[in-house]
Amino acid sequence: MDSCRGERTAVIVGAGVAGLTAATALARGGWQVEVAEIAEAGPAEATSGWGLCLTGPSLRALDELGLADACLAEGYGMSTITHVDVHGEPAGVVRLPRLIGARRPAMAGIARPVLHRILYAEAERCGVSVRHGVTMTAVDQEGELVRVRWSDGTVREVALLVGADGIRSSVRDLLGLETSPGFHGQMVWRALVPRPRWATGVHQFAGKTDTAGLVPLSDRQAYVFLTENGAERGVLPDAELAPRLRQLLGAFPGRGKEIRSLVTESESESESESASKSVVRRPVLTALVDGAWNRGNAVVIGDAAHAPAPQMASGAALAVEDGLVLARELGRHASVEAGLRAFVGRRTRRCRTLVETSVAIVGLEQAQRHHEAYALVDSCHRLMAEPA
Repeated sequence: MDSCRGERTAVIVGAGVAGLTAATALARGGWQVEVAEIAEAGPAEATSGWGLCLTGPSLRALDELGLADACLAEGYGMSTITHVDVHGEPAGVVRLPRLIGARRPAMAGIARPVLHRILYAEAERCGVSVRHGVTMTAVDQEGELVRVRWSDGTVREVALLVGADGIRSSVRDLLGLETSPGFHGQMVWRALVPRPRWATGVHQFAGKTDTAGLVPLSDRQAYVFLTENGAERGVLPDAELAPRLRQLLGAFPGRGKEIRSLVTESESESESESASKSVVRRPVLTALVDGAWNRGNAVVIGDAAHAPAPQMASGAALAVEDGLVLARELGRHASVEAGLRAFVGRRTRRCRTLVETSVAIVGLEQAQRHHEAYALVDSCHRLMAEPA
C-alpha cells in the first residue's frame, strides 16, 4: 500500500480543465497533490483538437492563477458577440464586460490542446504529480482518510479525493452521487478552419432549422460550430463528417454560407503541433448532481457535478472557478469535510442556474425563437460576470 497520512494530501481523478486547475490551486495552498488520468497520452495528445471560448469569468479565474496572459498570448482575445438573423443580417452586437481590466479583452478563443498544455505545465511547476493510464476502481472512507484503489492495483490513503473526470464520471458513481446525463435532441458539430479576416469576435448565426457560429482561436485559426436540431444521437463515419457539415452550413445565408467553404475533409494540424480530426460531432448533453456534491472527504467538480449545454460557452468558466473556490474554502476551514460543505454551498446555485439556463436556450433554439435565445444568452453572461 502506498500510504501518505499527512493532513494535506489530495488525489484528483481527471487531468482536464477542472482537475488541473484544482491541482494547481491546492498545491499553491500547501497540499501534496497527485492527479490520475485514464488517458495514456501526455499533455500534447491528451485532448481533442478543436477549440473553446474562455469567457470573462474564465479569464478572471485564470488571472488569479497568473495564467490569463499566457492564454491571451496563445489564443485570440475579443470582446464582442455578433448575432446574425435568419436572413444573414446583423441582429445586434453584444459588448461583454472586461472582467480583467479595460486594457485586456473580455474573452478569448483558444485551442483545447493549447489550454491544456498551459494548465498542465503550471500544475507540474507547482509540484503536482500526474500519472497517466490509471483510474480509480474503488473508494472507502475511514474517519478523516479516503482510501483509493487504482486500476493498476495500488492503493492510496489521502485526506481529500476530488473527482474531476467529466460528465460520465466514474468517481461520481463510486461515491453514490446521483445524476444521469440528459440528451436534448441536438448534435453539436465543430470544425477547425482558417480564420476569416472579418472574424475578430464571436459570430452566432440563426438558421431556419439549426444554429451556427464562428470563434477565432488565433490570428490564423478559428473553429466553426453548428448545433443540429432534431438529430438522432449516433455516430457517423469519419468520411461523412465534413461533407455533411458543409451541407448543413449551406442553409445559412451571407457569412454563414461563406464559412462553409472553409470546412475541409483532411486532417488538421493544430497549433499545439498534434494532428486531430478537423470535424467532430457530439451529442448535446447536460448533467447536474441532485443534492450535495460530496460524501465525507470526497467531492466531484466540473462537468462531473454540473455539465451545461455548450450554448453558454461557460463550462470552462465553471470548471476553473471550481478549482479556485475549492482550494479557498479548504484553506478557511479546520476540517476537509467542513471545507467541502462550504464549497458546495457556495457553488450550487451559480452552477445550477447556468445548467438550467443552457437547457432553456436549447428549447428556444429548437422552437426557432432566436431573439429570445440571444437575450437569454446575453443576460446569463452578465449574471456570470458577478463574482463566483
